[in-house]
Amino acid sequence: MAHTFTELLVHIVFSTSGRRPLLSDEIRQDVHAYLGGILRELHADPITIGGTADHIHVLTRLPADLAVADCLRVVKTNSSRWIKEKWPERRMFAWQGGYAAFSVSKSSRSAVLRYIQTQDQHHQRISFQQEFHTLLCKHGVEFDERYVWQ
Repeated sequence: MAHTFTELLVHIVFSTSGRRPLLSDEIRQDVHAYLGGILRELHADPITIGGTADHIHVLTRLPADLAVADCLRVVKTNSSRWIKEKWPERRMFAWQGGYAAFSVSKSSRSAVLRYIQTQDQHHQRISFQQEFHTLLCKHGVEFDERYVWQ
């Protein structure tokens, strides 16, 4: 085959360091927009970005030549630096070291999109810890509970 053809939809979740509520309402939209800009620079397609004060959800289409780990390293490094520069009072801002990434089928795209866009309502009923645990289990990700929150 002469060309590469892919449809790589990924649902990515990561939180602020220590799950501190540093993404307040007044900066959250700007942070989401900046994350989207970084993804576009990486030739990814940010379909939607959402979250709450302590974590981010991203649904993105990745190009064939961009590994999830490389994408997240660039996104988290550059956005953390930008947040500290734009809001000096957040100079201690950091993202958690890890992340979760789940493949999304074309048939599940709409459901994941809605889920990310309704994070505020979702977290009135369930904590981030409960949500994250549920996502890991739903996707069959093996983990040791002792190390998930370190």
